[in-house]
Amino acid sequence: MPLRQSSLPQRIRLFEMAPRDGLQNEPGAMVPTETKIELIHRLAKAGIRHIEAASFVSPKWVPQMGDAVEVMRGIRREPGVVYSALTPNLQGLENALAAGIDEVAVFGAASESFSQKNINCSIAESLKRFEPVLSRAQEADVRVRGYVSCVLGCPYEGDIAPQSVAQVARALHDMGCYEISLGDTIGVGTPLAAKRMIEAVGHEVPVDQLAAHFHDTYGMAIANLYAVMEEGVSVIDAATAGLGGCPYAKGASGNVATEDVLYLLEGLGIETGINLEAVLETGYWITSQLGRKPGSKVALARGGCPK
Repeated sequence: MPLRQSSLPQRIRLFEMAPRDGLQNEPGAMVPTETKIELIHRLAKAGIRHIEAASFVSPKWVPQMGDAVEVMRGIRREPGVVYSALTPNLQGLENALAAGIDEVAVFGAASESFSQKNINCSIAESLKRFEPVLSRAQEADVRVRGYVSCVLGCPYEGDIAPQSVAQVARALHDMGCYEISLGDTIGVGTPLAAKRMIEAVGHEVPVDQLAAHFHDTYGMAIANLYAVMEEGVSVIDAATAGLGGCPYAKGASGNVATEDVLYLLEGLGIETGINLEAVLETGYWITSQLGRKPGSKVALARGGCPK
């Protein structure tokens, strides 16, 4: 058993993003509903206990998520697994509630330019739009997670001040979001910048209510995750096979791969309750369905295909 650094969390909760963030920008043909459902089943069987399964948005803007209702109604619920969805507006929330969602999320930005490009409104306007969503979710006794994008850099503005991230995170927390996921949307962050960002946000929101959502564009995601774990972050967003990207950020690669995060955590002796080999098999399977190779470094090191 490897030695665990005393400054690191004893246990990490992994939040799986592949079915939603991983597939929502998939180019080309629509990913079949049955494939999405099977992916969710495989992830749950691997021991993942928090899965973002869909996004209840207009199919006009995100065609790949147009079958969110069918996906949520088609999955076989595993005991102890939380199935969540992105619901950026009240209509999306109502549809998610009707489909039996366990938990929902809203999505803001730390960059004014990115907010305008992404959801066609200012940061302040976006936060105002979330108020009825939070109110209705609380009425329905459904927890809400808050996302903040561009926390370590913006494709339009460049560097983002940590205090700007902290202000948006605090606003979402004050609205009632139980957890704030901090996203390096274009993957430009480095460990020191990540630490400084967490330090600033930690003055406004308890660190145990923060999650790290890092993309791997420059290959820094694992290093950045280690850095923020040293600051007390114990929730990590990741996507099996490194699926995903950002259509508003040119060149942005996918989320950090779940397989690579698990390899890191196993090496540190940190518990997750997740079977790395099962996740690897799932990564091989879903990428074969999409006609590509896994983006996970662990999968590539294993030869890029099942043994």
